[in-house]
Amino acid sequence: MAFLIEADLEDFLMEEMGDLGCELIHGAQLSPDVKPALRASNRDTVLEPVFLDAVRAINPNLPERALVDASKKVLDAVFTTDLVQENHRLHRLMVEGVKATYVQDGEERGAVVHLVDWSDQNNDWRAVNQVDVVGKALRIPDMVIFLNGMPLVVIELKGTEGKDIEAAFNQIETYKADIPDLFRTTLLNVISDGFTARYGSLSANLDRFMAWRTLDGETLVPAGTDLALETLARGLLNRQTLLDLLRWYVVFEDEGKGPIKKVAGYHQFFAVRKAMDAITGARGRDGKASVIWHTQGSGKSLLMTFLAGRVMYDPALENPTLLVLTDRNDLDNQLFATFARCKDILGEEPVQADSISDVKTLLDRDVGGVVFSTIQKFRPDAGGVFPEITDRSNVIVMVDEAHRTQYGFDAKMTKEGDVKYGLAYQLRQALPNAVYVAFTGTPVELVGANTRGVFGDYIDIYDIAQAVEDGATVPIYYEARVAKIELNEDIANELDEEFGEATEDLEEDEADAVARKWSQVEALVGADSRIDAVVADILKHFDARIEAIDGKAMIVCMSRRICVEVYNRIVAARPEWHGDTDDTGEVKVVMTGSASDPSEMQQHIRSKTKQEAIRNRYKDSTDPLKLVIVRDMWLTGFDAPCMHTLYVDKPMKGHGLMQAIARVNRVFEGKPAGLVVDYIGIAADLKNALAHYSQSDQAKTGVSGAMPESW
Repeated sequence: MAFLIEADLEDFLMEEMGDLGCELIHGAQLSPDVKPALRASNRDTVLEPVFLDAVRAINPNLPERALVDASKKVLDAVFTTDLVQENHRLHRLMVEGVKATYVQDGEERGAVVHLVDWSDQNNDWRAVNQVDVVGKALRIPDMVIFLNGMPLVVIELKGTEGKDIEAAFNQIETYKADIPDLFRTTLLNVISDGFTARYGSLSANLDRFMAWRTLDGETLVPAGTDLALETLARGLLNRQTLLDLLRWYVVFEDEGKGPIKKVAGYHQFFAVRKAMDAITGARGRDGKASVIWHTQGSGKSLLMTFLAGRVMYDPALENPTLLVLTDRNDLDNQLFATFARCKDILGEEPVQADSISDVKTLLDRDVGGVVFSTIQKFRPDAGGVFPEITDRSNVIVMVDEAHRTQYGFDAKMTKEGDVKYGLAYQLRQALPNAVYVAFTGTPVELVGANTRGVFGDYIDIYDIAQAVEDGATVPIYYEARVAKIELNEDIANELDEEFGEATEDLEEDEADAVARKWSQVEALVGADSRIDAVVADILKHFDARIEAIDGKAMIVCMSRRICVEVYNRIVAARPEWHGDTDDTGEVKVVMTGSASDPSEMQQHIRSKTKQEAIRNRYKDSTDPLKLVIVRDMWLTGFDAPCMHTLYVDKPMKGHGLMQAIARVNRVFEGKPAGLVVDYIGIAADLKNALAHYSQSDQAKTGVSGAMPESW
């Protein structure tokens, strides 16, 4: 429907909330002067009488004293921490309940006072418009949805004549500053101008306010239409979805600068629902739960975290153990760090298995748990078959960024005459009754034909075009530059295939050693005159880039030797960019290595702790570190939203290429798109990789289109 003025929006949304089961109240009814009063003062944000009545209804068997004591932890509005930390504290109380003690028959007893009824039988839902709230100033939010007297959703609307969604967001920011108590218990905020309707967490900036475009997870409503608000209201603001989001789909991530609240997008919400159905359906059968393809940069790691939380608390799975597998140590560390930061939703600390014996010990436990490992630990002795670790059917195996190594079922004859099975076969031997679910950021056709034979069919796809349209990622543009190395096509294909197969199971320094087989090609790519030309062009190009849009860049080289050579030439041209210590300097090489590597590499080889420090510097948009040089590291699973340019001087194809270019598709304030700059001639490989995507996906990747002049 069409909305002419702001009042139309408000009337429409109030009517929708009434249809969804909320009691409708005008803000004037919350005045302390109206009897019986629901607030003692306009400074109160929790409706205390409603809250206490709901707590009594939800906990009928607990004495009044216990309920009143527990309620004080919510009603006491004085907090000394920042608003997000206070919201985190209240969120945990709303989800987990409040621990309380009371005396009965002369004996002290413990109990948990629940603040929310997850069956929704005893909850109190109210939608209030134009409610006065006094803090540092008097503010009047357009609408507030209350759950059991606690503010759950704050809604700000703007007239459609201006189509000014940003004004609605700015109003929310003003409320957070002037009446912060209103947001102590909120789940999310909603903004709309009638044509656009978005929601976001307490921490979200405008770029992270997202549309909710579906009612059922299947049919999408076109973005930017007058159906946007209606779809968000019915799809997101219905009682069951709000309860599910509150309980299962909120995390508070802290990477050292305070917690950031994140709420699931619709694509994550429905993917988890589908995955849970698939997991329970596959258990006790063939174990093939699903493949989930969510394009890189759209929050796949958080999707896995949300699913893990649901798995761990599902009573039908009978205290399951979750085994999370990657095929690289750095990916294992990155994903483990995400899970560790979100341990609230898991109910326990995840653990990393250092060896296959650790995996066996952890899977043998009856207490469940979340275990991280790499799939290479399931490689048996030469020519052998991996022994069974456990026959439990409630081991759920989640495989991230599945590569060819996971898919191999076929047997191959080695040069020594031994039979060698793929790692997927070995994994099935070790865990014959487990349930398997795979996550990929690219179509499975790019990484192996046996994928569905291992994990089952796609159950959810969130592709490039949909992610860009939603604002979950930004589009990527492609630019060809100088200094290409044109290889004979047959040689190039042999190089790509043999090198990929030879190094896919190896860490970076080991892969570098294998690469010496193709030293002739490496010598061409890494010739002094060519490196001189490439570095000079990169510096000129990057200067222009950061003048147009502030941000960071990454250079991808063919070998660690070339990485070091590129670094040396950059700091020779820009000596002020060099830093003697890891916490200084504007350019760094990121690579692994050992004490046996040449001396010129040693300054760039760091421990995991020091690598993490470099990572944190690069991800910080205010840190002067603006350029990193890599061979393989950080090309998968690495998320630095402020990075907008990728300089490619290494042959890549297929899955690996698509993962690499996705490093620049993250959303960041003021960043309209990412840019891939090609020095090696990857255009044909990029087009071949994109052949597995839809036409709309290909358009959003920009390899066939012209880059905007402003870029």
